[in-house]
Order: sequence, then C-alpha cells, then structure tokens
Amino acid sequence: MKSEYDVLIVGGGPGGALAAKAASENGLSVCIIEKRPAIGAPVRCAEGIGEDLISEFFDELDPKWISTKIEGAKLISPDNSCFYLSPEMAGNEVGYVLDRKFFDRDLIWQAVEAGAECYVKARAVDAIVENGAIKGAIVEYAGETREIRASITIAADGVESKFSRYCGIDTTVPLRELETCAQYLMTDIDIEEGITVFYVGREVAPEGYLWIFPKGKRTANVGIGISGTQSKNGHRAKDYLDKYIKEHFPEGKTIELIAGGVSACEPLECTVADGLIIVGDAARVSDPITGGGIYNAMYTGRLAGQIASKCIKSGDFSKDKLMEYDKTWRSSKMGKALERNYQIKEVFVKLNDKQLNSILNSVSNLVMKEFSTLTLIREIVKLNPKLLKELTSLKKYFE
Repeated sequence: MKSEYDVLIVGGGPGGALAAKAASENGLSVCIIEKRPAIGAPVRCAEGIGEDLISEFFDELDPKWISTKIEGAKLISPDNSCFYLSPEMAGNEVGYVLDRKFFDRDLIWQAVEAGAECYVKARAVDAIVENGAIKGAIVEYAGETREIRASITIAADGVESKFSRYCGIDTTVPLRELETCAQYLMTDIDIEEGITVFYVGREVAPEGYLWIFPKGKRTANVGIGISGTQSKNGHRAKDYLDKYIKEHFPEGKTIELIAGGVSACEPLECTVADGLIIVGDAARVSDPITGGGIYNAMYTGRLAGQIASKCIKSGDFSKDKLMEYDKTWRSSKMGKALERNYQIKEVFVKLNDKQLNSILNSVSNLVMKEFSTLTLIREIVKLNPKLLKELTSLKKYFE
C-alpha cells in the first residue's frame, strides 16, 4: 500500500469496483480499501437485477454470477389476492438473482486486472481535509494507522457512509425513510422457481414489503423491509419475517441471516465536494420504492471513475469541476426515475390495507404490453379515479 494515489476508493462493492476499473483504464493509479475481510460477504441485499440493466455493463454474463434467471413476478395484496407479472410484461422484473459473493469479487478482479490495487480489512477512520478540500483518508490496515493521500477520493461505503460524514457531509437518513431489513437464505422450501414474490400490507410488512427471491431449486432469499418508524419491540423486521416463515415455510432450513438498513429517501442534496465524489448507496441513490441499488451503484461508480479521470488529467479537483458527475447522473434516466419513484413512494406508503386491496384487485387481470413502474401507476390511476386526489402530486408523471 502506497502513501499516495490519483484516486482512493472507500468501499469494495459494485460501485467502488466499477469506479476503480474506469479510473484504472484511463491510466490513473487507484487504491480500493474495503473494511470487511472478504469482498462480497456478507451479502446484504436480495441480489436481484433486471436483465436490461445488467446488460449495460457486460456483453456476456459469467454463469457463476447467476443463481437464477427470473421470468416473472407476483405481487400479493393484503387480502392475498395475486397480481402476476408475466414475462411479456414484467420489464425490469425479468432478470437475474445474482450470487453476489462471486459477482462482487469478479468486479474487483476486473478492476485489479485494469491496474487498481485492493486491500481488505482496511478501514477509513477519518478524512484528510486541507483548506476545505478532501485529500485522502486516515486508514487502519495491518495493525497500523497511516495516511493515504489522493487527488480524488470516492466514497462508495454503502448506506452507513461514515467517510462522507468524516468529510463534513450530513448523510443522515430520516427514520421514516430508513427501511430496516432482515433476510434469510433458506432451503428446502416450496417456491415457484423463476418467480419473484412480493407481499404488501400493514400486517405483513408495514410501510414496506416482504420478498421471496429464488436462488435455485427449493432455495431462496426470503426477506423483509419495514419503515424505521414501524419498528418496535416485538414488531421489528425479523419478527414479521419469522411470523411469515412460521406460517409458510415451517419445515424450511435457514442457511444465512443478514440484517441492515436501506434508504428510501431522496438522494443527497449534492454528491460531490472539493476532492470528493459519493456513489451508490452512500449517495442515497437506491430506488425509493424497491430499495434496489446494484445497478445504481454500478452506474454512478463507473461515471465517478470517468469524471475523476477527466478532472485529474485537467489538474482541477474542485467541487465546481466535479459537479459534472452530479449533474450527469441527475439528468440521466436513472436520476429521473429516482425523482419520480420517490414521489410515488411518498403517496403509496400512506395507503391502508383496504386501499391497497382495492388497487391491486383492480389490476389483477390487467394486461399491459410493456411493464414499468410508470405504466403500472398510469393504469392504476385509470382504474381507480378516487386515487386522483391522493395522486395530484404525481400528475405530471402519468399524463
């Protein structure tokens, strides 16, 4: 580990890996530090990604990255009615459940092959700040504390994003917009292979949803996310999940348990500072409706590496110069979807079970030529005119 690089990346997930690869391919010296002892573990997501989304980054997918090909989805209402998204209409819901332990490691290996260095069990414990600009990080590694200086530092350290806070940026997620999550990897359970399942309702997952993401024959990620304001003694995410499993998979066997949080808020007001770029979950760019963040992390990570390369070659690492990154992702298809989905989430999270039943029952036999969040909302509004009053803030999205 050297004491100085062009780019220092804090976090070895998909966002950090693609940032490192992009910067390395542009001839920069790059260092990735990851606080955990292994890349890709523990897995902290349901591991799903749309086929069209992942294809933006790879011409071919390594078979070992894929646990299951997803060909449809089911949405279960509070009264147990089912809305099925067939392969023809499921859009981004058709895709893959990844094996993140292989996938994340391969992304890092690709970055290393491009020239980056990577160090695990290397924790950033503070930022180096000089005259208001970020100049790198104080890092604990191999029993020593050392300075690693960099022209640009990229914060890719997930929803906790301690490094951004070290830089003086308020990354606090309001409790009501923090989804507290728990997930089991289970086997020996009866599931529909190739079909993701989502349950909604106050009784099953208040202000959130419960999911089943198949991982193979009789194996799946079974998890839940609920609003932080709904989490109380005896009614925490794991309590709701355990209740569901007791009722539906009493003979199932649990292989892994993970817990954590996902932001369902708007992105950070600004995702750059002098010498700093923030990507992925650290920038709060996970989808406010689904909590999905793999694609968004990869997109912002790659963009960060590209912009960092341009700025370093120009010799200007200022916030003004780095704002190209912030402006680009906000104006992208992803950025516009985040803005829209946050507004949709703010409306739908307030609906009670009676309203959810009415909505989902109204679309249970709906056939759409193309599925997306936007087209589904448009159809819901057409079939539920009483919702117009509640959805006035979304009018511009479904006109």
